[in-house]
Amino acid sequence: MKKYVLSLAVMSALLLVTTNVQAQSWKDLFNKDNIEKVVNAVTGNQSIDMTGTWIYSGSAIEFESDNLLQKAGGAAAAAVAEKKLDEQLAKVGIKDGQVSFTFNADSTFTSTVGKRTMTGTYSYDATDKVVHLRYFKLLNMNAKVNCTSTNMDLLFNSDKLLKLITFISSKSSSTTLKTISSLADSYDGMMLGFALKKQAIAEQ
Repeated sequence: MKKYVLSLAVMSALLLVTTNVQAQSWKDLFNKDNIEKVVNAVTGNQSIDMTGTWIYSGSAIEFESDNLLQKAGGAAAAAVAEKKLDEQLAKVGIKDGQVSFTFNADSTFTSTVGKRTMTGTYSYDATDKVVHLRYFKLLNMNAKVNCTSTNMDLLFNSDKLLKLITFISSKSSSTTLKTISSLADSYDGMMLGFALKKQAIAEQ
């Protein structure tokens, strides 16, 4: 009976999504990531599995509330901001396929940008959905985590993202950092970060 109720709730939630995303195809709607997001929302499941290697696929942005998103200009403004962030991150070597994060089961992690590799430890707070990153006493960072089995966003407050970029990128420049800071200041309540795709085990 519980399975039936859960299935009904998931189907209802998916159908509700179609009213908000009219242009989205049924194929996209029922893909694995969207199913996982809806199930987690219905069940309140907060557990995630971050272990594995995650490859940078582009920038990620998120507004702290729907009200702030609409105030900024809605989805169109968010897409413009994401494109601008992509351009600036590329200038410091943070490009599609050139950056990765590997999270190990022993709470250690490695981040790689080009040929530069840095290591540290991490812990995940399931209540706040935040990962605490510690680069061996050199830098401590908190990032909001949106994660499914195949995709993960690491989102930072703008000042924290700038510190991280300066730390992990050998190409960081004051001009680029100022541009990113200005972008964040243009949209109140916006978090910035990285969109990552999980690398298949066979590829690792």
